Amino acid sequence: MATIAWTLAFLLRFDFSLEMLQSIAYWQVLLILLPIYLIISWGFGLYRGVWRFASISDLWNIIRVAVINTVLLVTVLFLINRVEGVPRSSLALYPLLLIFLLGSPRLLYRVWRDRSLRNLSAVGSKRVIILGAGQAGELIAREMLRGNEYLPLAFLDDEPRLRGSKVHGLPVLGGIQELSDCAEKMSVELVVIATATATGAQMRKIVEYCEHAGIPFRTLPNVADLVSGRAEISSLREVSIDDLLGRDPVSLNRDSIAGSITGKSVMVTGAGGSIGSELCRQILLFDPARLVVFDNSEFNLYQIDRELTGKYPDIDLHTVLGDVCDNSAIEHCMSEHHPQVIFHAAAYKHVPLLQHQARQAVRNNILGTRNMALVADKYGCDSFIMISTDKAVNPTNNMGASKRIAEIFCQNLNQRSKTRYITVRFGNVLGSAGSVVPLFKEQIAKGGPVTVTHPEITRYFMTIPEACQLILQAAVQGEGGEIFVLDMGEPVKIAYLAEQMIILSGKRPGEDIEIKYTGLRPGEKLYEELFHEQEQLSATTHEKILLAKTRIVDWEQLQADFAAMQAASEAFDEPKLEQLIKKLVPEMTESSATGNVIHFDQVKKLEQ
Repeated sequence: MATIAWTLAFLLRFDFSLEMLQSIAYWQVLLILLPIYLIISWGFGLYRGVWRFASISDLWNIIRVAVINTVLLVTVLFLINRVEGVPRSSLALYPLLLIFLLGSPRLLYRVWRDRSLRNLSAVGSKRVIILGAGQAGELIAREMLRGNEYLPLAFLDDEPRLRGSKVHGLPVLGGIQELSDCAEKMSVELVVIATATATGAQMRKIVEYCEHAGIPFRTLPNVADLVSGRAEISSLREVSIDDLLGRDPVSLNRDSIAGSITGKSVMVTGAGGSIGSELCRQILLFDPARLVVFDNSEFNLYQIDRELTGKYPDIDLHTVLGDVCDNSAIEHCMSEHHPQVIFHAAAYKHVPLLQHQARQAVRNNILGTRNMALVADKYGCDSFIMISTDKAVNPTNNMGASKRIAEIFCQNLNQRSKTRYITVRFGNVLGSAGSVVPLFKEQIAKGGPVTVTHPEITRYFMTIPEACQLILQAAVQGEGGEIFVLDMGEPVKIAYLAEQMIILSGKRPGEDIEIKYTGLRPGEKLYEELFHEQEQLSATTHEKILLAKTRIVDWEQLQADFAAMQAASEAFDEPKLEQLIKKLVPEMTESSATGNVIHFDQVKKLEQ
């Protein structure tokens, strides 16, 4: 193509007089031009591009090669004979012709290949309509046109300026509310939701349109999975309850987080659990020198070890099977690995189970946290981050009270240690082990009924990755002794959650799947709270993290009470343990109180 480009450029100058091809100037330039072209095209990787995927970046590469080739050619000619005898117009035409000759075959092949694939895919492929003609919609349409599993027919988008336009040759027919009509006319077999910026409310509306149209629907992987490499843009998935609740993306100060983790030894207790395992995944994105995963569940530990070693084969990973209640085990682990940062996520969390087993709540959640906190001080850890719960606020159950006592211990130990003790408090996480989401899925799969304790019961929810990202951010912001509270948004009715999950399964609430109300369980609240009324609230540098002021207690008395709990635990004296719990958490009640709920949008008013 370089030879043809120069030949055409030369002949155009001389009105296609073929005798001119015998001139010295023609051959002189050609002999200099070709070696330069070969070196430049090799250096820029011009021939490493796959023609089927030729794009603007390939065109830009061709332009760079053509321009640099011409500049170097003119430079060499100038040094040899000051460009005497060589037509200047031919040198100007050469790069333009070269760009055309190199770009056209790639473009034509791409067009031919795409059309061939589209014709092939028309047979036996699912007929698809895409909701959203933005960047996500364009990407998924492009992927579908390259494959043969799906046949995209058109877009629907609520943006008025896009109507009537075309994306990859596919028309934007109208708004999403026109889905039913368009789907019927075009015999659509699948709807793909590609509205990456849709809020929870918008997503719920879109799902309603899909349900009304009576067509199966899928959506794109979430951003976190795409960034982490766990999914590709073409990996369609079912719409989940996470999509309908609609949480805004978390913005992180990655530099500050990296400063606290990169190159350091980090330990995660409860590393096999929902929060602990996601913390491990998030931590590894910041390149720690060592990661110690600690858990008392052999199977959970095996699972997270297998996942992390498979994805990060070069990390210094240490998998430790142990119990936070076993002082010898944690002492040995600390002396061997010397973690500088500890994320303490190990805890029992099931309210009904712990309500009648106070000893287990005390032993694991209280004494286990004390063991880890003290050993962190002994071995000079930089930071100890304890994962708490909204159930620690005005608790009505042993689980919440045990977490509140653990908070109190860490806050007050901070006054006597060089280690920074930080507590991060938040509500329920979607899809965690033992939470309502997997329970509802199981009940729906069995045909129902879906059991909800009370029609008015509400809970705060956030996704597991979001919670873990904010935990890392709070760990950086803390100076020690703080309780950071994560913005959980607005509380969600569990009955609504059940209805939406039934709808997403393709069933109808109350008709195909019954919702059965079973009554509040012992120690269960109607509404959860994020702050105690005596905790002064203040904003932090992150919009989704608030600070609750520390409540100091007498350290000597706290030590005495903990010693009494240790003795009662060893004696299996549950009445004594319940008495000590109520002493340390006087705000604990036995009623299913509605509580004094404080929303994040009220914080500024409260501060004023």
